[in-house]
This record gives sequence, C-alpha cells and structure tokens, in this order.
Amino acid sequence: MAKVAGRIRGAVESVIEGKPAAVRLALTVLLAEGHLLIEDVPGVGKTMLAKALARSVDCSVRRVQFTPDLLPSDITGVSAYNQELREFEFKPGPVFANIVVGDEINRASPKTQSALLECMEERQVTVDGTTYALEPPFMVISTQNPVEMEGTYPLPEAQRDRFTARISMGYPDPSAELAMLDVHGRSSPLDRLVPVAHATDVRELIEVVRGVEVSADVRQYVIDLISATRSHPELRLGASPRATLQLVKAARAYAALDERDYVIPDDVQDLAVPVLAHRLLTTTEAQVDGRRSEHVVADLVRRVPVPAPGR
Repeated sequence: MAKVAGRIRGAVESVIEGKPAAVRLALTVLLAEGHLLIEDVPGVGKTMLAKALARSVDCSVRRVQFTPDLLPSDITGVSAYNQELREFEFKPGPVFANIVVGDEINRASPKTQSALLECMEERQVTVDGTTYALEPPFMVISTQNPVEMEGTYPLPEAQRDRFTARISMGYPDPSAELAMLDVHGRSSPLDRLVPVAHATDVRELIEVVRGVEVSADVRQYVIDLISATRSHPELRLGASPRATLQLVKAARAYAALDERDYVIPDDVQDLAVPVLAHRLLTTTEAQVDGRRSEHVVADLVRRVPVPAPGR
C-alpha cells in the first residue's frame, strides 16, 4: 500500500508546490471512501489540487463548473425520448464517474447543490423513479470560495456534513512560490502528469484501510471528542453520528499511509479540525468574539483526555 499511495502522493506533489499536508489529507479522504471540500480564496490552487489527484489515478473523471443557472439534471442526467426506439432512455450526467470535480460549488443555487446529496451518501442516483448505482471508487472533490465573496450561496448543513474533510490551501511560503514560478512559468505540470495508479489499485487500497485496527480506547476517545462538541457552550450545532464514522474512517486511512495497521490518538488529533470543524455552527456570541469552529475543535483536542499508552 505504501508503494502505490506514495506514487499517487508524489504525482500530486509534482503539481502542488509546498502543500504536503493538503496533499496527504486529500489522499486520506480518497482512501477513506469520503469526499473532500477545498475552501479558500481564488488563485491558491484549489482546482489544481482536485485535478492533480484525479489525473494521478487512471479512472473516469468528470468536471462540473457550478454556476447560478446550472440545473440538477445537468449533474445527475436526464431521461430523453428516443425517436427510433419510441421510448425514454437515460443519459447519464457527469456524476457517473469515479472522481467528480465540482468547481466553485457554492456558486450554484441550493436546489442544484442538493443534486449531490444522494450520490455522496448512498453512492447512487435516482432519476424518474429509477435508481442507478455509482461504480466504486467514487469521490466528490469540490472547491468553494469563502461565503463572503460576491455571488456565493452558503452550503446547507446537510451537504457540508457529507464532506469527510474540509481543507484550506492557504498562500504558499515565499520559497514554494518562487519554485512555482520556475515550474509553472513555462507550462503547466498538470499537462505532463500521467496516471500512476489504476482504479483497481485504489479499490485494493480501500480494502486494506478497512482492515486497520481501531482499539476500544481510541474509539472511546473519538466518542468523547464528538460528545464534547454537542455540549460546548460556544457551539449551537455539534458533530453528527456521521461525523463520528467518518473521523474513524479517515483515521484508519491516515494510519495506513504511515504504514501502520492500527490507529493511535495522534491520528485522531491530526484529523479532528479538518474532519469536524466544517460541520459545526458557532453561537452568535462566539462569532462576535471572533471564535470560529476551528478554534473550538482545537481547544477540545487539547482538553479531552487522551487514552493512556498500553491500555
């Protein structure tokens, strides 16, 4: 697993300069059978990261540019009447791919955003009463601009909860940005990126991740963290049971990337903010004080007791 995952990570890092943590988290979400939300200001490489991960795996990839006039059927597909057969036939939409890249998802209307709810959770699409299964592996990688920017619609809580993790790219440090000028100045490295793994390889890696051991103490530690978000005075919406499951799945993948067949509390702590923060809603008082959900989760990671070694 380390060999194949290392090839994928190396391929993505050849395109994304100076962001190894973001690349590792993206690969973690892929192996955890989850979905990734990349949020940041324009021009920092959100779409580039999504495209690089998609191109590094030899599988079907479709890209959707979300706009205010995009319809749900433009994503899921539509039943069209066939004159020759004299019957309706289904025309699959871009969601029928192994990796779906949704660019600027919060520029579409809430009605269109909701077209992804069923496929992200149940790995299927229902059109005109007929259900179509999506082939594994299936991953949605969506980018979004900060909600304060013009022409954006905030993602509803139900949809944010379906994303395993949210990451922010952030600005590169000066040395990485200088290297970017050399690498990206002449041509895009994305054009030279070739697949280094196949969809079957990813399916095999996912099976390996499922077998990673999570001890009873670590499971209880996850429950303690999740429960703390539901009773925190600065939060008006805590983490859901879905968040509990996805935090454990992500921790399994995170451990496997470190070539371990067991999860340790450090894995949970490293993933707590990207996996939990986007699902939480802070109170009005906390917002006035400048407290964000990321700050609350970081505080909880420091406060919740960690299982003692060897227990």
